[in-house]
Amino acid sequence: MGYVKGNAIAGHRFDSLDALRAHLAHWMREIADCRTHGTTGEPPLQRFERDERQRLKPAASKAPFLQVRELVRRVHTDACIEVDTNRYSVPWRLIGESVTVIVSDAVVRVLHAGREVASHAQSAARRVSVIDRSHLIGIVGAHLVGTTWLPRTAALPVANDMPAQLLRPLAEYEAALGGSW
Repeated sequence: MGYVKGNAIAGHRFDSLDALRAHLAHWMREIADCRTHGTTGEPPLQRFERDERQRLKPAASKAPFLQVRELVRRVHTDACIEVDTNRYSVPWRLIGESVTVIVSDAVVRVLHAGREVASHAQSAARRVSVIDRSHLIGIVGAHLVGTTWLPRTAALPVANDMPAQLLRPLAEYEAALGGSW
Protein backbone atom coordinates (compact mmCIF):
# COMPACT_ATOMS: atom_id res chain seq x y z
CA MET A 1 0.00 0.00 0.00
CA GLY A 2 2.80 2.40 0.83
CA TYR A 3 4.31 1.91 -2.63
CA VAL A 4 0.98 2.62 -4.33
CA LYS A 5 0.24 5.66 -2.15
CA GLY A 6 3.70 7.13 -2.58
CA ASN A 7 4.18 6.42 -6.28
CA ALA A 8 0.77 6.22 -7.93
CA ILE A 9 -1.41 8.58 -5.92
CA ALA A 10 0.84 11.13 -4.20
CA GLY A 11 0.79 14.54 -5.88
CA HIS A 12 -2.22 13.76 -8.09
CA ARG A 13 -5.77 15.08 -7.94
CA PHE A 14 -8.74 13.20 -9.35
CA ASP A 15 -12.11 14.62 -10.35
CA SER A 16 -13.92 11.36 -9.69
CA LEU A 17 -13.52 7.81 -8.48
CA ASP A 18 -13.61 6.66 -12.12
CA ALA A 19 -10.69 8.98 -12.90
CA LEU A 20 -8.70 7.50 -10.00
CA ARG A 21 -9.48 3.96 -11.15
CA ALA A 22 -8.42 4.76 -14.73
CA HIS A 23 -5.18 6.32 -13.48
CA LEU A 24 -4.39 3.30 -11.28
CA ALA A 25 -5.13 0.83 -14.10
CA HIS A 26 -2.75 2.73 -16.40
CA TRP A 27 -0.11 3.05 -13.65
CA MET A 28 -0.20 -0.69 -12.85
CA ARG A 29 -0.07 -1.73 -16.51
CA GLU A 30 2.55 0.76 -17.76
CA ILE A 31 4.70 1.48 -14.69
CA ALA A 32 4.39 -0.88 -11.70
CA ASP A 33 4.26 -4.17 -13.62
CA CYS A 34 7.12 -3.16 -15.94
CA ARG A 35 9.67 -1.69 -13.49
CA THR A 36 12.52 -3.80 -12.12
CA HIS A 37 11.49 -4.99 -8.67
CA GLY A 38 14.01 -4.26 -5.91
CA THR A 39 13.85 -7.72 -4.34
CA THR A 40 13.54 -10.05 -7.34
CA GLY A 41 15.59 -7.98 -9.79
CA GLU A 42 13.04 -8.47 -12.57
CA PRO A 43 9.76 -6.89 -13.67
CA PRO A 44 6.69 -8.39 -11.87
CA LEU A 45 4.86 -8.96 -15.18
CA GLN A 46 7.78 -10.93 -16.62
CA ARG A 47 8.00 -13.11 -13.48
CA PHE A 48 4.23 -13.69 -13.50
CA GLU A 49 4.23 -14.79 -17.15
CA ARG A 50 7.22 -17.10 -16.66
CA ASP A 51 6.47 -18.71 -13.28
CA GLU A 52 2.86 -18.23 -12.28
CA ARG A 53 0.40 -17.99 -15.17
CA GLN A 54 0.63 -21.66 -16.18
CA ARG A 55 0.06 -22.75 -12.55
CA LEU A 56 -3.24 -20.92 -12.25
CA LYS A 57 -6.38 -23.03 -12.55
CA PRO A 58 -9.87 -21.79 -13.37
CA ALA A 59 -12.16 -21.40 -10.38
CA ALA A 60 -15.37 -20.51 -12.19
CA SER A 61 -17.46 -23.11 -10.35
CA LYS A 62 -16.45 -21.93 -6.88
CA ALA A 63 -17.19 -18.70 -5.08
CA PRO A 64 -14.01 -16.79 -4.23
CA PHE A 65 -14.83 -17.15 -0.52
CA LEU A 66 -17.71 -18.21 1.68
CA GLN A 67 -20.07 -15.27 1.69
CA VAL A 68 -22.00 -15.54 4.94
CA ARG A 69 -22.84 -12.77 7.36
CA GLU A 70 -24.17 -13.24 10.87
CA LEU A 71 -25.91 -10.24 12.41
CA VAL A 72 -27.90 -9.47 15.53
CA ARG A 73 -31.05 -7.37 15.15
CA ARG A 74 -33.87 -6.23 17.43
CA VAL A 75 -37.39 -6.86 16.12
CA HIS A 76 -39.20 -3.54 15.57
CA THR A 77 -42.79 -2.85 16.63
CA ASP A 78 -43.97 -3.65 13.09
CA ALA A 79 -42.55 -7.21 13.46
CA CYS A 80 -39.69 -6.50 11.06
CA ILE A 81 -35.93 -6.46 11.21
CA GLU A 82 -33.70 -4.32 9.03
CA VAL A 83 -30.89 -5.72 6.88
CA ASP A 84 -29.08 -3.62 4.27
CA THR A 85 -31.84 -0.94 4.24
CA ASN A 86 -34.54 -3.58 3.64
CA ARG A 87 -37.13 -4.77 6.16
CA TYR A 88 -37.93 -8.46 6.61
CA SER A 89 -40.88 -9.74 8.66
CA VAL A 90 -40.62 -12.13 11.60
CA PRO A 91 -43.40 -13.60 13.76
CA TRP A 92 -45.08 -10.79 15.72
CA ARG A 93 -44.51 -12.54 19.08
CA LEU A 94 -40.82 -11.60 18.76
CA ILE A 95 -41.41 -7.83 18.83
CA GLY A 96 -38.76 -6.30 21.06
CA GLU A 97 -36.59 -9.45 21.08
CA SER A 98 -33.06 -9.79 19.72
CA VAL A 99 -32.67 -12.27 16.89
CA THR A 100 -29.74 -13.68 14.95
CA VAL A 101 -29.79 -13.06 11.20
CA ILE A 102 -27.79 -15.23 8.80
CA VAL A 103 -27.39 -13.78 5.29
CA SER A 104 -26.01 -16.27 2.74
CA ASP A 105 -26.71 -17.46 -0.79
CA ALA A 106 -29.31 -14.70 -1.33
CA VAL A 107 -31.34 -15.94 1.66
CA VAL A 108 -32.06 -14.08 4.89
CA ARG A 109 -32.61 -16.56 7.75
CA VAL A 110 -33.79 -15.36 11.17
CA LEU A 111 -33.12 -17.41 14.29
CA HIS A 112 -34.44 -16.94 17.82
CA ALA A 113 -33.03 -19.08 20.65
CA GLY A 114 -31.27 -21.22 18.04
CA ARG A 115 -34.47 -22.02 16.07
CA GLU A 116 -35.21 -20.68 12.60
CA VAL A 117 -38.33 -18.49 12.86
CA ALA A 118 -38.30 -16.86 9.41
CA SER A 119 -36.65 -17.20 6.03
CA HIS A 120 -36.88 -14.80 3.09
CA ALA A 121 -35.24 -14.47 -0.30
CA GLN A 122 -32.83 -11.56 -0.02
CA SER A 123 -34.02 -8.55 -1.98
CA ALA A 124 -31.56 -7.06 -4.45
CA ALA A 125 -33.52 -3.81 -4.31
CA ARG A 126 -33.04 -1.27 -1.53
CA ARG A 127 -35.52 0.22 0.96
CA VAL A 128 -38.18 -2.42 0.38
CA SER A 129 -40.21 -4.51 2.80
CA VAL A 130 -40.32 -8.28 2.38
CA ILE A 131 -43.39 -9.40 4.32
CA ASP A 132 -44.76 -12.84 5.07
CA ARG A 133 -48.34 -11.91 6.05
CA SER A 134 -48.62 -14.92 8.36
CA HIS A 135 -45.99 -13.27 10.58
CA LEU A 136 -48.34 -10.35 11.21
CA ILE A 137 -51.54 -12.15 12.12
CA GLY A 138 -52.13 -11.12 15.71
CA ILE A 139 -51.19 -7.46 15.24
CA VAL A 140 -54.11 -5.02 15.20
CA GLY A 141 -54.55 -3.80 11.63
CA ALA A 142 -52.56 -6.66 10.12
CA HIS A 143 -55.45 -7.38 7.76
CA LEU A 144 -54.56 -4.12 5.98
CA VAL A 145 -51.01 -5.18 5.05
CA GLY A 146 -50.37 -5.93 1.38
CA THR A 147 -52.72 -5.98 -1.53
CA THR A 148 -55.00 -8.82 -0.41
CA TRP A 149 -57.25 -8.24 2.61
CA LEU A 150 -57.70 -10.78 5.36
CA PRO A 151 -61.30 -11.27 6.51
CA ARG A 152 -61.84 -9.47 9.82
CA THR A 153 -63.76 -12.38 11.26
CA ALA A 154 -61.14 -14.99 10.47
CA ALA A 155 -59.90 -16.78 13.55
CA LEU A 156 -56.21 -16.58 14.19
CA PRO A 157 -54.22 -19.79 13.86
CA VAL A 158 -53.17 -21.48 17.07
CA ALA A 159 -49.47 -20.94 17.78
CA ASN A 160 -47.45 -23.84 19.14
CA ASP A 161 -46.46 -21.95 22.28
CA MET A 162 -49.69 -20.05 23.01
CA PRO A 163 -52.96 -21.43 24.43
CA ALA A 164 -55.84 -21.34 21.95
CA GLN A 165 -58.10 -19.37 24.36
CA LEU A 166 -55.69 -16.39 24.14
CA LEU A 167 -56.06 -16.10 20.38
CA ARG A 168 -59.21 -14.33 19.17
CA PRO A 169 -60.51 -12.87 15.92
CA LEU A 170 -59.71 -9.17 15.52
CA ALA A 171 -63.43 -8.47 15.21
CA GLU A 172 -63.84 -9.25 18.92
CA TYR A 173 -61.33 -6.58 19.84
CA GLU A 174 -62.99 -4.11 17.50
CA ALA A 175 -66.38 -4.81 19.09
CA ALA A 176 -64.94 -4.36 22.58
CA LEU A 177 -63.47 -0.98 21.59
CA GLY A 178 -66.67 0.13 19.86
CA GLY A 179 -65.23 0.68 16.41
CA SER A 180 -63.17 -0.72 13.58
CA TRP A 181 -60.02 0.13 11.73
